[in-house]
Amino acid sequence: MLLKHFFVGKIAHSSYILAGKKSCAVIDPERDVDVYIREARAMGVEITHILETHLHADFISGHMDLAKKTGAKIYIARSAECTFDHVALSEGDSIEIEDMLLKVLETPGHTPEHLSYVVIDKSRSDSPIGLFSGDTLFVGDVGRPDLFPDMAEELALKLYHSLHYKLLKLADYVEVYPAHGAGSLCGRAVGSKWRTTIGYERNFNPALQIKDKARFVKSLTQDMPPSPDHFSRCSDINRNGPALVADLPTMEEFAPAQFKERMRVANTVLLDARGYHAFASQHIPDVWHLDLSGNFPTFTGWVMPPDKDILLIADDYNKATEANTWARRVGVDRIVGCLDGGMVAWAVAGFKTSHIGLISAGELHDMITGTTSFVLLDVRAPLEYADTHIEGAINIPVADLRTRHHELNKDKTTVLICSSGNRSTLGASILKQHGFNDVYNVAGGLSGYSAAGYIRECRVCVNPHGSRLFTNYGEGREQRDKE
Repeated sequence: MLLKHFFVGKIAHSSYILAGKKSCAVIDPERDVDVYIREARAMGVEITHILETHLHADFISGHMDLAKKTGAKIYIARSAECTFDHVALSEGDSIEIEDMLLKVLETPGHTPEHLSYVVIDKSRSDSPIGLFSGDTLFVGDVGRPDLFPDMAEELALKLYHSLHYKLLKLADYVEVYPAHGAGSLCGRAVGSKWRTTIGYERNFNPALQIKDKARFVKSLTQDMPPSPDHFSRCSDINRNGPALVADLPTMEEFAPAQFKERMRVANTVLLDARGYHAFASQHIPDVWHLDLSGNFPTFTGWVMPPDKDILLIADDYNKATEANTWARRVGVDRIVGCLDGGMVAWAVAGFKTSHIGLISAGELHDMITGTTSFVLLDVRAPLEYADTHIEGAINIPVADLRTRHHELNKDKTTVLICSSGNRSTLGASILKQHGFNDVYNVAGGLSGYSAAGYIRECRVCVNPHGSRLFTNYGEGREQRDKE
């Protein structure tokens, strides 16, 4: 038995190859499946099985592409009611791959149809050695059960049962291979390790210390922030079988004049993926901005209209291709073209541009302590804002600006701030689309403002691995302390 781990940053997705001597399974594949084909070839094994733990909400799975390219069978829960050709699995089923036996557990909670796979290496023992837990059990966390709002409490109870009456019945030494790592929005406090053990989680996972069912349900169903828009789309896409990558639209390069002409086609929007400094100095009017160096895929899936063609502006063609790949990972499949030569070529062609102001932490402090009249808009998540914010700042999370921009006065100077400058530039692009003209972004965000000594450091913003969108398990810790 040989286990190979693959990790996709930004969306914090983990997938695996479980290999014997001649054949292997791929568990929870990403959409760019050539990585598995190359690795299997290097290992000298054939991909014969594709195992899905559940219908992923935060990314498009590669099961259809991988099956098409390898001929491997797809294994997924019977209760998922998938419309593509697959082997339907239920509690008690098993899969044999050479000397390896995978026993199927139904572990609903994060989603209704969730499965976990218990791995037994029969060449060594008849006892379990590992667990592919999907999004039921993470390092230091559990899957959020609120992706189906009408079923949140029901799923939270099922999650409690799946954890305490199934997964925690395994021996302490059993290794756990989850489908996500730190930063994933499928959990709220996922640890930065890629794997763990049942024993470690039994003793140190905060969610598992909440023994009372009512408290457990409350901790995972109350005060939870909204999930990104694409979470409600990706599950159904994965259930019906995503379009093959080879069948998706080709991203064409358009010279500035052609690009301008293509902009006039109905149902078309613009997306600028350059760094926020470049965007601030010059951009095409009415464009969305998402900095490719930030959490580009999550916010692309969150805010970009899925039913429109997208024209992309990037630093160069390679960066445009990278952006297109990230967008496709979250189901944004309609990037049809990019600007050849970027904004330099656009400006040389003499076409109209717009800009926003970009100010430093010191300039913001001068405005705050001076007599300038302006609105300070903090577009970070509520948890960040609650931890630390500048007095007088209005908090509207950046994605909410799409519908809440009317709460602000277009005639007032508006200064946007986030933790670094990325999300606030997205917010600025949204405001510009809605007629706000006097807009500024704070370079370096609150991190720079605190580094300059003007405010204490935000403990959420500086966490390099955690999600900034979720509350912690404070109640769970209190309960554990009492016990």
